[in-house]
Amino acid sequence: MLPQEIIRRKRDGKALTSGEIAAFVQGISSGSVSEGQIAAFGMAVFFNGMSRDEAVALTSAMRDSGDVLDWSDLPGPVTDKHSTGGVGDNVSLMLAPTVAACGAYVPMISGRGLGHTGGTLDKMDSIPGYVSQPDLALFRRTVRETGCAIIGQTADLAPADKRFYGIRDVTATVESVPLITASILSKKLAAGLQSLVLDVKIGNGAFMEKARDAAALATSLVEVANGAGLRTTALITNMNEPLASAAGNAVEVQNAVDFLTGRFRDPRLEEVTLALAGEMLLSAGRVTSQREGLARARTALEDGTAADIFGRMVSVLGGPADFVAKPARYLPKADLELVVKAERNGFVSTIATRDIGLAVVALGGGRTRPEDKVDHAVGIAGLVPVGAEIRKGDALARIHARSPLAAQAAAASVLAAYVLDDARPATAKVIARRIAPRG
Repeated sequence: MLPQEIIRRKRDGKALTSGEIAAFVQGISSGSVSEGQIAAFGMAVFFNGMSRDEAVALTSAMRDSGDVLDWSDLPGPVTDKHSTGGVGDNVSLMLAPTVAACGAYVPMISGRGLGHTGGTLDKMDSIPGYVSQPDLALFRRTVRETGCAIIGQTADLAPADKRFYGIRDVTATVESVPLITASILSKKLAAGLQSLVLDVKIGNGAFMEKARDAAALATSLVEVANGAGLRTTALITNMNEPLASAAGNAVEVQNAVDFLTGRFRDPRLEEVTLALAGEMLLSAGRVTSQREGLARARTALEDGTAADIFGRMVSVLGGPADFVAKPARYLPKADLELVVKAERNGFVSTIATRDIGLAVVALGGGRTRPEDKVDHAVGIAGLVPVGAEIRKGDALARIHARSPLAAQAAAASVLAAYVLDDARPATAKVIARRIAPRG
């Protein structure tokens, strides 16, 4: 099949067959389809969309462009979670060991930071010695011995997606629901999962700010994943403020260890983590109701089992054996700490969450170019939540920076991101909606 004919059919609004889609994806992998043709195909899909069957075919073809993992030797269900990204979203670090503590296996293949959002892999790279991109043997050993492993995507998983995404990123076709769907799910299907739970963020710190757009993406992901044979549900969660009280890399890892050990837990972060854990356990067949899943996840946190599993995972993947007991001893620290102080009395009514994320990037904690090196030590901690009552001079946050100039710039951004009013704002729901497959 000539790639230009496949492009023409989609350009003219016609439905593509699974054979046509498979042939085009094979051309992406082999290099026989040019970058110009991939860009044209992406733009045709952007304007004309795809049916559910087309999106399933695209997802499956991209999955089959590389290795597909097989976990059939494990004595339990294999499950995972994917988040569409946010600020202070370190849920994965607590979620994977919590679900593993309840008898499921979680081979969590995560990504790096994108735009203003932090990346789970960048957070794990804050831990000295931790091998975030192990070979397959170490990956398998870690999952089998500890119940979970948080690692990065290998070159052999869904390679067609990697090439396609790189071209979409520079041709203004990223914001296509079918293409986003195929990109996310092809990697999850290649990971050999038996079930998946999606955390689709909505709000001023999310890629999808509007409820309509978040629901459309979540519905597409759920329907296509189930159509491709992967049992999947989604939760739409609020990202109108940072989820954790820390944003960065090392500061979020410290926050996660504090959460796991019970030293401190941000209430909204706890609600989202437990809701996702309950949903994962239900999807994996480890419980018969969300209520039971929530209870089991909470027990795994409270009795220390989840913290123990996280520590063993870190150790097997090369990190310090006593990391959970002494995280401050190992995590990198910035040279300066600057307290951002409120300039008036009031209640925190809104936070420009995206601006908090961009402030972390400006400090060096994220990337403006793919080749940029991340400074894991910098970030923002002690972020005060929406609804908090503040007095003039109280701390809104603490900036961790390498230089006074960088610290002052970040402090100005944080101060501008916080809006204080005289009245306490209404409490927003953290879990906005659950989406399950039809029927």
